[in-house]
This record gives sequence, C-alpha cells and structure tokens, in this order.
Amino acid sequence: MTGAVFDWLSSRADRVIETSCAWVFLEGDRALKLKKPVDYGFLDFSTPEKRRWAIERELAFNRVTAPDIYRAVHRVNQGGDVDYVLEMRAFDPAAVLSEQPERVGGALAERLGRTIAGFQAKAEARPEGGGLKALGFTVRTNADNLRALSGRLDADAVEHVIAATDAAFAAAAPLLERRRAEGFARRCHGDLHLGNILLEAGRPVLFDCIEFNDLLSEIDVQYDVAFTVMDLLVRGRAEAANRLLNAWLDEAARSFPATLWDGLAALPLMLSARAAVRAHVTANQGELEGARAYLAAAARHLAPPPPTLTAIGGLSGTGKTTLARRIAPGLGGAPGAVVLRSDEIRKRLAGAAPTERLPPAAYAPETSARVYDEMLALARRILAAGHAVVLDAVFLRPDERQAAASVATGAGVPFRGAWLRGETPMLARRLAARAGDASDAGPATLDEQLSHDPGQIDWTILDAADLGAAAARLALQAAEN
Repeated sequence: MTGAVFDWLSSRADRVIETSCAWVFLEGDRALKLKKPVDYGFLDFSTPEKRRWAIERELAFNRVTAPDIYRAVHRVNQGGDVDYVLEMRAFDPAAVLSEQPERVGGALAERLGRTIAGFQAKAEARPEGGGLKALGFTVRTNADNLRALSGRLDADAVEHVIAATDAAFAAAAPLLERRRAEGFARRCHGDLHLGNILLEAGRPVLFDCIEFNDLLSEIDVQYDVAFTVMDLLVRGRAEAANRLLNAWLDEAARSFPATLWDGLAALPLMLSARAAVRAHVTANQGELEGARAYLAAAARHLAPPPPTLTAIGGLSGTGKTTLARRIAPGLGGAPGAVVLRSDEIRKRLAGAAPTERLPPAAYAPETSARVYDEMLALARRILAAGHAVVLDAVFLRPDERQAAASVATGAGVPFRGAWLRGETPMLARRLAARAGDASDAGPATLDEQLSHDPGQIDWTILDAADLGAAAARLALQAAEN
C-alpha cells in the first residue's frame, strides 16, 4: 500500500503517526499528511486524483477554523510516483482536548459552545444537505457496522439500539426536514469529538473536519455540536456538556430562527447516533470495552426521562446562576436542563454580546416585562420538545412567580420553585466583585430591589450562603418527584 512518496517522506520524518486513512509525517515544526490509497465506501482515496481532491478540500475547509495550522497542498514526485501532501503546523498532541478532558469545564465549556455556534452561523447554508438524507445515511451505516460487529459486542444490545433508533428517526422525520428547509443544514465540521479540538493559549481550535463525504459534513448544526456533547458525557463530564450546550444555544439563538429551540426534540436521537458512530469505530480499533460503553450510551439517549420545570429566584448576588448550573445536568434528558437566564435573554433581545453592558434604558419595566415574556415563551417551546428547563431570574413580583408555575401547569410537567435568600452585605460584596458576566447588576441594583416588597414567597427558601446545600436539597426534591 506504500510507495516511493511514502518512503521519501518517512526518511525525512522525525516521527510518523498512522490513522485509518492517512499518515502524518512530523518534521520539526511542520507536519505533512499523506492520505492512504483506500476505499471504505463512504471514503474513496484510491487514486492520486481522488486524494488530491480530498486534500485540497481539507485545506480549504479547515482554514476556516484553524488558519494558523493548515498551510498548503504540495505535489510530490518521487521516481514517477506522484502524490499530494497537506502541510500543517505541528502542534503538541497533548494539547488536544481528548488528552485532557478534565480541563473542559466552566469557562472553557462556555467558550467552546460559543465558538462552535459562531463557526456554524457563518458556515455556508446547504439546503440540499441535512434532514432525512444526511442523518438517514448515518443511521443506516451505523446499523450495518454494528451488525457486522455483533459477534464481538452484545448482539441483543445491538439490535435494541438499531430498533430504537429506527423508531426515533421515523418520529423525528418531519422535524428534521423542516429544520433543513429553515436553514439549519450547513457545511459543518462533521467530526467534532474532543480528539479534533485543540486548546492553544486558552482558546479552543476546531480542526480535522470532514472533507471526504458531504453526507457527513453538510448536516444539521445541532447534530454537529451533539458529537462534542456526547463525547463529554461518555467521559464523565456532564457539567461541562450541559454548560457547553447552553452556551451553544444562547449563541446560536443570535443567528438562527426561533425554531432553533424546537430542534431539542431531536437531540436524543442525535446524541444516540453519535454514540453509535463511536461504538463501531472504537470496536474496529480493538477497544471493545469502550465500544460497549458507547453502545450503552446510544441506548440511554433514546430513552430520556420526562422534562421538568424549575425556577430559581432571588435578589441579585444570591447565586441564582451558579445554582442553576449546578442542578441542570441532573434534570431531564442528557445533557440536562436548558438554563434560560434572564440576563442572557436581555442581551440577545438588545442585540448585544453576552458580556456587553447595557444602558439603564434596557432595564426599564416594559423591557423587563418583554424579557420575562420571552423567557416563558422559550420555556414552553423547550418543554414541548421534551427537554427540561431551569429558569434563572429575580422573580421579584408575585405575578412573575405565578406565571412561571403556570407554564409548568400548561405543559403538564412537574414544577419546583426555589428562592435564594442571603444577607445584604454578602450580596453587595458578591456584586462588587463580579466581572465578565452577562449580568449588569451591581450594588445599586441590589439597593433598588430591596426597596420593593416581593410579597409572600411560596417557593422553597434556600440559603444563598451555602449553594452546595441548596443544590443538594433541590436534587433531593427532583428525585422524590
């Protein structure tokens, strides 16, 4: 399978890395990638011209997200053996997130979710992609590949996943086609697991996107990010997966139609399909224990628990967002509840960046009423899509709290209301120290809130000084329901 070009590149390389469809030759500060002459059906590199086509696309596509890494395509002629190599900047393989998944949490998960959404918003719309055709291709190839491996995996588990996937795919068909028509099908990355995300200078860099088969890259944007979410979940990073999805939703909502949120109804199917991909890829690499874990994850995603609605209120500085983010991963289907934060919704409605400060006029009563209306309208959409919701807002007025409870009643889901209460000096200190956050609230905001009577609080009262205990109490309530 090798030739004179391979031999010449090997003789110059400090190290050679082999994958299923390429070799990467490391030479000092650069890497040269040579595609293997293979034909796997969904991928055909069997001739030099086909390899040239693919490698030129790889350069063009990856320059969008990683322009500092992808440099040029070179024609190499060694004794009449002609082939094409992709020149890249070498980077530390230990900086790839699959090598350090524990670092994906909090701020990095937030930044990664927004990075992915920002890339997708600028990506070329592909209305002929996505929908039933694209996801159906993956569903079918997953079934074929898993059945071929059933002797090494659990045959019953394989057939269960295939049957459940077929049922979920049929149920989601109208939604998938509607999203394709609405512009959610884009030229995406296509392979966004942690092994294709690099961390450099604290910044996530997406690389090694799919260039060889448009059915795998011209897909629904939610299916694209579902790979990252699924990978984090399998690695035990549920909080990071939840934070990433919520950041992605907030950022994507700035560019995509309001029907973005309806797509959550297809998220279990998309997570399962991504897990099934990794199940057969991992099994073919000889890692059967990992493959079985992915197969089990594929089954779990197709049987999510029913949604719930939780509302967290309290004065500014009480820790509503911190508490919401702590409890969200444990609510509803993976990766947990969507957190609807009034501060982020206010910024979106104003056309402002998440941490951009707004003028006082943006906090006028009529504007705040619009923010609450939008938050509750989104909660209805998300609950209708079968996904749990956590509302994060002050809820200072009794009618605001009642309106939140009414959303749950209308949706026929359980409701929990929590009110955080803390000493004024502690809240003022927290607000004075706050920076780089979606909330614009400061000590003056707190003073203004204290001048209003919140009325009778009939929600669970929690101590703002101990958010860990508050989270545990809410988790216990959720378990009891």
